[in-house]
Amino acid sequence: MKKYLFLVIAALTILYFLSSMPYEKQTIVPELKVLLDNQPFYETLSKIEVNYWGRTISVETRGYYYFIEFLIRKTLHFTGYGIVAVLLYMFFRKMQWPFAAIFACVFVFFIAMLDEYNQTLVEGRTGIFEDVLLDTAGAVTFILCIKGYHLIRWLLLRKRA
Repeated sequence: MKKYLFLVIAALTILYFLSSMPYEKQTIVPELKVLLDNQPFYETLSKIEVNYWGRTISVETRGYYYFIEFLIRKTLHFTGYGIVAVLLYMFFRKMQWPFAAIFACVFVFFIAMLDEYNQTLVEGRTGIFEDVLLDTAGAVTFILCIKGYHLIRWLLLRKRA
Protein backbone atom coordinates (compact mmCIF):
# COMPACT_ATOMS: atom_id res chain seq x y z
CA MET A 1 0.00 0.00 0.00
CA LYS A 2 2.83 2.39 0.86
CA LYS A 3 4.39 1.74 -2.55
CA TYR A 4 1.24 2.93 -4.34
CA LEU A 5 0.87 5.93 -2.06
CA PHE A 6 4.48 6.89 -2.80
CA LEU A 7 3.90 6.49 -6.55
CA VAL A 8 0.72 8.59 -6.42
CA ILE A 9 2.52 11.35 -4.52
CA ALA A 10 5.48 11.18 -6.93
CA ALA A 11 3.19 11.40 -9.97
CA LEU A 12 1.26 14.32 -8.50
CA THR A 13 4.51 16.10 -7.65
CA ILE A 14 5.70 15.72 -11.24
CA LEU A 15 2.36 17.01 -12.57
CA TYR A 16 2.48 19.99 -10.22
CA PHE A 17 6.07 20.77 -11.22
CA LEU A 18 5.23 20.61 -14.94
CA SER A 19 2.08 22.69 -14.66
CA SER A 20 3.93 25.33 -12.63
CA MET A 21 6.48 25.90 -15.39
CA PRO A 22 5.96 28.85 -17.74
CA TYR A 23 5.35 27.83 -21.35
CA GLU A 24 8.67 29.28 -22.48
CA LYS A 25 10.56 26.85 -20.22
CA GLN A 26 8.41 23.92 -21.28
CA THR A 27 8.17 24.27 -25.04
CA ILE A 28 9.79 21.57 -27.15
CA VAL A 29 9.45 23.43 -30.45
CA PRO A 30 13.21 24.14 -30.76
CA GLU A 31 13.96 20.43 -30.33
CA LEU A 32 11.22 19.49 -32.81
CA LYS A 33 12.73 21.83 -35.41
CA VAL A 34 16.02 19.94 -35.14
CA LEU A 35 14.56 16.45 -34.79
CA LEU A 36 11.92 16.86 -37.51
CA ASP A 37 13.89 19.15 -39.80
CA ASN A 38 12.41 17.69 -43.00
CA GLN A 39 8.85 17.86 -41.57
CA PRO A 40 7.90 14.18 -41.98
CA PHE A 41 4.20 13.40 -42.46
CA TYR A 42 3.51 17.05 -43.29
CA GLU A 43 0.89 16.15 -45.90
CA THR A 44 -0.96 13.80 -43.55
CA LEU A 45 -0.78 16.17 -40.58
CA SER A 46 -1.93 19.12 -42.68
CA LYS A 47 -5.25 17.30 -43.22
CA ILE A 48 -5.94 17.07 -39.47
CA GLU A 49 -7.88 19.76 -37.62
CA VAL A 50 -8.69 19.69 -33.91
CA ASN A 51 -11.39 21.91 -32.44
CA TYR A 52 -10.12 22.85 -29.02
CA TRP A 53 -11.09 25.65 -26.68
CA GLY A 54 -13.26 27.24 -29.35
CA ARG A 55 -10.39 27.33 -31.83
CA THR A 56 -9.32 25.23 -34.76
CA ILE A 57 -5.87 23.82 -34.14
CA SER A 58 -4.05 22.62 -37.25
CA VAL A 59 -0.81 22.85 -39.19
CA GLU A 60 -2.36 25.75 -41.09
CA THR A 61 -3.38 27.72 -37.99
CA ARG A 62 -0.40 26.94 -35.72
CA GLY A 63 2.39 25.85 -38.00
CA TYR A 64 3.90 22.38 -38.31
CA TYR A 65 6.08 22.33 -35.19
CA TYR A 66 3.55 24.01 -32.89
CA PHE A 67 0.86 21.60 -34.09
CA ILE A 68 3.10 18.61 -33.33
CA GLU A 69 3.83 20.10 -29.89
CA PHE A 70 0.09 20.54 -29.30
CA LEU A 71 -0.53 16.87 -30.15
CA ILE A 72 2.30 15.74 -27.88
CA ARG A 73 1.14 17.92 -24.99
CA LYS A 74 -2.45 16.69 -25.21
CA THR A 75 -1.29 13.07 -25.51
CA LEU A 76 0.79 13.57 -22.36
CA HIS A 77 -2.25 15.05 -20.58
CA PHE A 78 -4.32 12.00 -21.49
CA THR A 79 -1.59 9.49 -20.67
CA GLY A 80 -0.28 11.19 -17.53
CA TYR A 81 -3.67 11.38 -15.87
CA GLY A 82 -4.45 7.85 -17.03
CA ILE A 83 -1.38 6.68 -15.15
CA VAL A 84 -2.39 8.69 -12.08
CA ALA A 85 -5.84 7.06 -12.22
CA VAL A 86 -4.33 3.57 -12.35
CA LEU A 87 -2.04 4.35 -9.41
CA LEU A 88 -4.98 5.72 -7.42
CA TYR A 89 -7.05 2.67 -8.35
CA MET A 90 -4.32 0.31 -7.13
CA PHE A 91 -3.96 2.32 -3.92
CA PHE A 92 -7.71 2.30 -3.26
CA ARG A 93 -7.89 -1.43 -4.00
CA LYS A 94 -5.11 -2.11 -1.49
CA MET A 95 -7.12 -0.11 1.04
CA GLN A 96 -10.12 -2.28 0.09
CA TRP A 97 -12.29 0.66 -0.92
CA PRO A 98 -15.46 -0.36 -2.67
CA PHE A 99 -15.80 1.22 -6.12
CA ALA A 100 -12.06 1.92 -6.26
CA ALA A 101 -12.22 2.51 -10.03
CA ILE A 102 -14.95 5.14 -9.71
CA PHE A 103 -13.14 6.89 -6.86
CA ALA A 104 -9.92 6.94 -8.89
CA CYS A 105 -11.67 8.66 -11.81
CA VAL A 106 -13.45 11.15 -9.56
CA PHE A 107 -10.19 11.98 -7.76
CA VAL A 108 -8.47 12.53 -11.10
CA PHE A 109 -11.25 14.90 -12.16
CA PHE A 110 -10.71 17.02 -9.04
CA ILE A 111 -6.91 16.82 -9.30
CA ALA A 112 -7.15 17.96 -12.94
CA MET A 113 -9.36 20.90 -11.92
CA LEU A 114 -6.83 21.94 -9.28
CA ASP A 115 -4.01 21.55 -11.80
CA GLU A 116 -5.77 23.75 -14.34
CA TYR A 117 -6.45 26.34 -11.64
CA ASN A 118 -2.76 26.25 -10.71
CA GLN A 119 -1.90 26.94 -14.36
CA THR A 120 -3.95 30.15 -14.26
CA LEU A 121 -1.48 31.39 -11.64
CA VAL A 122 1.55 30.76 -13.88
CA GLU A 123 2.69 33.46 -16.28
CA GLY A 124 2.06 32.50 -19.89
CA ARG A 125 -0.19 29.56 -19.01
CA THR A 126 -3.95 29.18 -19.03
CA GLY A 127 -6.27 26.77 -17.32
CA ILE A 128 -9.03 25.42 -19.51
CA PHE A 129 -11.84 23.02 -18.74
CA GLU A 130 -11.23 21.07 -21.95
CA ASP A 131 -7.94 19.88 -20.41
CA VAL A 132 -9.83 18.70 -17.31
CA LEU A 133 -12.12 16.70 -19.59
CA LEU A 134 -9.14 15.31 -21.52
CA ASP A 135 -7.41 14.33 -18.27
CA THR A 136 -10.58 12.64 -17.01
CA ALA A 137 -11.03 10.84 -20.34
CA GLY A 138 -7.50 9.50 -19.92
CA ALA A 139 -8.36 8.31 -16.42
CA VAL A 140 -11.56 6.58 -17.53
CA THR A 141 -9.84 4.97 -20.53
CA PHE A 142 -6.93 3.61 -18.50
CA ILE A 143 -9.24 2.33 -15.76
CA LEU A 144 -11.45 0.62 -18.35
CA CYS A 145 -8.35 -1.03 -19.81
CA ILE A 146 -7.29 -2.28 -16.38
CA LYS A 147 -10.80 -3.52 -15.58
CA GLY A 148 -11.02 -5.17 -19.00
CA TYR A 149 -7.69 -6.89 -18.41
CA HIS A 150 -8.92 -8.18 -15.03
CA LEU A 151 -12.16 -9.42 -16.60
CA ILE A 152 -10.38 -11.26 -19.42
CA ARG A 153 -7.91 -12.79 -16.97
CA TRP A 154 -10.75 -13.90 -14.69
CA LEU A 155 -12.64 -15.44 -17.63
CA LEU A 156 -9.56 -17.32 -18.82
CA LEU A 157 -8.76 -18.61 -15.34
CA ARG A 158 -12.37 -19.65 -14.85
CA LYS A 159 -12.41 -21.48 -18.18
CA ARG A 160 -9.29 -23.46 -17.21
CA ALA A 161 -10.78 -24.54 -13.89
